[in-house]
Amino acid sequence: MTRQDALQLFALSAVWGISFLLIKWGGEVFPPLWVALLRCVFGAAVLWLALRLGRHTLPPARLWKPLLLVAFFNNVVPWTFFAWGELSVSSNIAAILNATTPLFTLLISLGVREIAPSARVILGVLIGLGGVGLTVFGGLSGGHASALGVTVLAAAGLGYAVATVIAKRTLNGLNPVGLATTQLSLAGLMLLPAALLGSAPSALTSQAVLSMLFLGVFGSGFAYLLYYGLLSRISSTQVVAVTYLLPVWGLFWGAVAGERVGVLSVVGVGVILAGLALLNLRPRRARPPVPV
Repeated sequence: MTRQDALQLFALSAVWGISFLLIKWGGEVFPPLWVALLRCVFGAAVLWLALRLGRHTLPPARLWKPLLLVAFFNNVVPWTFFAWGELSVSSNIAAILNATTPLFTLLISLGVREIAPSARVILGVLIGLGGVGLTVFGGLSGGHASALGVTVLAAAGLGYAVATVIAKRTLNGLNPVGLATTQLSLAGLMLLPAALLGSAPSALTSQAVLSMLFLGVFGSGFAYLLYYGLLSRISSTQVVAVTYLLPVWGLFWGAVAGERVGVLSVVGVGVILAGLALLNLRPRRARPPVPV
């Protein structure tokens, strides 16, 4: 990994890390469906521009079913649910609960037998879930999380995990920019009628509008381009390191915004990161036999 790649990875983690605070601020004015819709609209605008300028290709029309499923589970559900959950949960707790995504992904992969269960994987999942439990308990006892909000946020992480498994099985080998552009466009089309039929935004504020603009353009548009650009140059294991940094950034940005950070939440982050580190630990290769 070059120094430029490391800086871009750091920038990506910072942008995605502040997204939870931006969702909180945007949700003060925009209903959850509108938060998700505006993310899709602004993000898709950036990606369509990149698609045309870079002459990338869109996925073939015959894949419309998995594309719809991935757009639904990767964008419609989690983006709506994060905005809904953060109505009663602080942004730093939401960032920590986002770390359930790789845990759910592994559990689903085990369920569909995509990976073989091993002691390391099972232990890593249990440690990660234990960290989530500490975080949830700390949030509930500290008064900056509700049971409903935590459940909704966990469901959002589950949505990301379902989309990951579907995409891995059906959408491998596609142009990443074309895939991301299609995802956000389809998600926006699904969200539009629901948002228009639901409750309307309240009196607009500059903070809420700017939060949604930054969240869509940078957190959902440029972040995708940065992510896939890194993925084309460095290993997926290195890119996944972003997952380790998001809870830390969530605590940092939440503290900057004046949110309370409980001791159990900080401990929970450490335990979750330990579980994720164990899950991503590569098994040692067997040494070749010494010739006699």
